[in-house]
Amino acid sequence: MELQSKKPHDSLVVMTELVLPNDTNVFGNLMGGRLMYWMDIAAALSALKHSASPTVTASVDNISFANPIKLGNAVHIEAKLSRAFNTSMEVHLKVWGEDAIMQYRYKSNEAYYTFVALDANGKPKKVPEVTPETEDEKKLYDSALRRRQLRLILGGKMKPGDATELKALFMS
Repeated sequence: MELQSKKPHDSLVVMTELVLPNDTNVFGNLMGGRLMYWMDIAAALSALKHSASPTVTASVDNISFANPIKLGNAVHIEAKLSRAFNTSMEVHLKVWGEDAIMQYRYKSNEAYYTFVALDANGKPKKVPEVTPETEDEKKLYDSALRRRQLRLILGGKMKPGDATELKALFMS
């Protein structure tokens, strides 16, 4: 059975949480671990929507916190697929904080999570391809192979010499 390609917006998940006292550190900022937990849920839902299968987190790329999210602010997490490979899917996440009283939104961070789809026996399962539509989606799609090769090298699953996309960045 051939899988039908899907568009990134087919996997879009937007999740909103309110930062409560139990979510904060001693500075009144959202704890990084709590945000990563919420991001993992949003990314898992996005991968589930794309693959129509149970999924597991395979990796989380660098997460840099640009701006802290304060107690009482809302957290908006947007997750959607940037690219699918054979059984794995890269999910791009963007996170904003929102101060509803002062009426402004601010970027908190961005990240890439990788998920693997599983079949009924818990084995990796082939997933549909992603067909990007917008210019931003095309850029994310095109750069996903480089990010994947870097993840595989760092995870010891690929030799640096085999990373053709990464080598192309540094070699003429």
